[in-house]
Amino acid sequence: MSQPRLSILDLAPIAPGDTVAQAFANSVALAQAAERHGYERVWYAEHHNMARIASSATSLLIGHVAGHTSTIRLGAGGIMLPNHSPLVIAEQFGTLASLHPDRIDLGLGRAPGSDQATMRAMRRDPMSAESFPQDVLELQGYLSGESRIEGVQATPGAGTNVPLYILGSSMFGARLAAAYGLPYAFASHFSPGLLQEAVTLYRREFTPSAQLASPYVIAGVNVVAAATPEAAREQFEITRRILVRGLVTRTPGAPDYTDAEIDAFLTTPNGRQLAEMLTYTAVGTPDEVGSYLTRFATEAQADELIVVHQATRVEDRLESVALTAEAVLGTPVA
Repeated sequence: MSQPRLSILDLAPIAPGDTVAQAFANSVALAQAAERHGYERVWYAEHHNMARIASSATSLLIGHVAGHTSTIRLGAGGIMLPNHSPLVIAEQFGTLASLHPDRIDLGLGRAPGSDQATMRAMRRDPMSAESFPQDVLELQGYLSGESRIEGVQATPGAGTNVPLYILGSSMFGARLAAAYGLPYAFASHFSPGLLQEAVTLYRREFTPSAQLASPYVIAGVNVVAAATPEAAREQFEITRRILVRGLVTRTPGAPDYTDAEIDAFLTTPNGRQLAEMLTYTAVGTPDEVGSYLTRFATEAQADELIVVHQATRVEDRLESVALTAEAVLGTPVA
């Protein structure tokens, strides 16, 4: 397999002490750096009711970043389609594609991107995920200008043919992407368990479509690249503690655990289970990160890697963006 393309998944993280506005400014800086260093695309993920993630209004964030960049592709990785009507998403992404031609992607997932209480607050029907396959086809019809709903067209949207991607971490998404002839993005950066099995099924069962002639796989992977192994490891340990602390303190009244308590928890069975979310993580110098990503791409049968630069400080993430591009793409660090 040839050298994989390289992209970024950005959750617009709100670092401790930062504001939402600062998180958005950091996302602009990250996308501009990705554009300079030869990354393929930057995607933003729809999450709700998460205090440290600012990408909930995904299409608005894409439009904001698109206005501050010139060439890099931008998109959703993804829109949780059961939270929305396909027509509204077609109109939103049709608007983006009309304003920024040939730069907009639309990745689609069926998870809620939230907890049960938040699902109720969004007025999401608990059974809405069951219609995900039909909703994808309805959305595709609006974007192609061949609506499946008589008398209803997406304006903007019709004829923009925004490329669709199926996101997932299970066999369901792999099978659906293969049946519809769409690219498949696996969320191995936080749900690694079925990566090889799902990708193998997708490649085996893929049916060509108007959008895609042959299978195309994007695999998620975490990266912390720094000038020294010690700096990279320190950044990763800080990031891992923040992730675990956020997961174990989401309930009201949860204690404010110290770093030592989080580290101790990570040695328990439940802690190790949470740590396994970061199974696919490259930590180290550019050479170490480059070797890891090349090996991971081969094992994952991936045409493209979508990287989550996991350092907490934006300065460290920008350094990781540059060093990773140097290692994988050969882009000089300016």
